[in-house]
Amino acid sequence: MNVVTNSPKVSIITIVFNNVKDIEYTLSSVAGQTYTNIEYIVIDGLSTDGTLQVIDKYSQDIDILVSEKDRGIYDAMNKGLIRATGDYVLFLNSGDELYSPTTLSDIFEQCDYADIYYGETKLVDENRHILGDRRHKTPEHFDWKSFKYGMNVCHQAIYIKRSITAPYDTSYQLSADIDWVIRAAKKAKTAVNTHQYVAKYLVGGMSQQRHKQSLQERYAIFDKHYGKFGNFFNHIVIAIRLLLYRINNGKTQD
Repeated sequence: MNVVTNSPKVSIITIVFNNVKDIEYTLSSVAGQTYTNIEYIVIDGLSTDGTLQVIDKYSQDIDILVSEKDRGIYDAMNKGLIRATGDYVLFLNSGDELYSPTTLSDIFEQCDYADIYYGETKLVDENRHILGDRRHKTPEHFDWKSFKYGMNVCHQAIYIKRSITAPYDTSYQLSADIDWVIRAAKKAKTAVNTHQYVAKYLVGGMSQQRHKQSLQERYAIFDKHYGKFGNFFNHIVIAIRLLLYRINNGKTQD
């Protein structure tokens, strides 16, 4: 799919397993980009529900397709990361979409090769209705400490220079993406807020289905990066903010 230009190559990695209902939204959003220097990598967990037949419809837009059993979501993500050759990487999982056909063009056609680019996310339900924004607001300035009060940049809305990434820690089953972003951000010297919506995130993923385990992993990750003492008090702030938010707005998505 990629065309050689002076603009950076963006490796977009989609992982999927038996998600015939949602995968086409993701494939279509990548195929419809006006930006041309894309390397599209799809990692399938050996689907049996018709997902592969949908993927085959977009074969001309996919540079690398791997379909084999994996040892979990982050093992699959690592399979994509090790195959990526782009200047930047983005993980856009099955059911998630780039916000508009011009999303990549808007970010990268005037790119100055910052280490990280990030933006806003809209939440969508299974019927593709937009539910609104995430509770955690995207920070004006982003660095590795930005997550201390919660993951305020969605994984689908952050583009990281591949040279500062490392494999996902597969000891985490649900929240390794947080650890992955923080580790990359520690190496980043420049981060650019695009001040635009860049992704649509399908709610109801595995981390929400197994919410307690996800929260436990997040807490352990924050302990590792921010220290036990600091993390404890950060979570007091998080709890107070959540309580105030729900008083004012009711229960909503992160």
